[in-house]
Amino acid sequence: MTVPLEPDPSISPRIQFGTELRKFRLSVGFSQRKLCDAIHVSISQLSMIENGHRAPTMELARAVDEALGLGTTLTGLLDRLNRAAAQLPRWFRPWLDFEREAEALRMWEPLMVPGLLQTEDYARAVLSRKPGITAEQAEEHVTARMDRQSILKRSMPPMLWVILDEGILHRPISGSAVMKGQFEYLLEVGANPCISLQVLPYRACSVVGLMGGFVIADMPKGALPAAYIESQSTEDRVSDRPEEVKGLALRYDMIRVDALPRCESLSMIKETMRRWTA
Repeated sequence: MTVPLEPDPSISPRIQFGTELRKFRLSVGFSQRKLCDAIHVSISQLSMIENGHRAPTMELARAVDEALGLGTTLTGLLDRLNRAAAQLPRWFRPWLDFEREAEALRMWEPLMVPGLLQTEDYARAVLSRKPGITAEQAEEHVTARMDRQSILKRSMPPMLWVILDEGILHRPISGSAVMKGQFEYLLEVGANPCISLQVLPYRACSVVGLMGGFVIADMPKGALPAAYIESQSTEDRVSDRPEEVKGLALRYDMIRVDALPRCESLSMIKETMRRWTA
């Protein structure tokens, strides 16, 4: 019995694996106790894996496949999940779970359109210029970035509160056709009731966000928020330390106070798009 399963980029890999494991366990009539006895793990360990609170190992996936007569169903799924994760930097992978599970994402970006709102051509122009990257690696990164955007197509997507610096509208990342296409897309998503798009104008003379961009993930069920902090460093830039996230939230509020209202922001983007068209 081999059922091909593909990674769903809108769901945490741990949750997807755990959900599939539980589905197949119940379909063959195994209780948690019976499966635990067969694969020699504790009920608490299996429960944590099924609930997505613990990452599975390939050894466990093989044991479950054998015990439930699944062929290579779960080992194949875990292999594909691991290969999909390998396309992204190790330090970035924890952020994907926060991003997928967040109820709201508060974004500040002073330099480029955020990855979740980039067109494929814009993303390619950005990612293909990383030092030492090959064309094949760049395409893999572009695919991974586009896959991340699937969270916006869910029946209940996270609310996006996005603030862009005005400089993004004027900075040429690629040719005029790519820039025009990107701004057309921003106008399209800006009409989405789940996406609030604002521009911080030059005339605000704001310096609060000039140190770099960041995203705050507001998590459900009372879980603590987390943040992704942009930096030129290769160190871990994902944090769930309460004091650090609280400081970023205050910084975000200070930036938002000086940003244009949503309607004026979209009008500025539209006017800038005309300039790129001309």
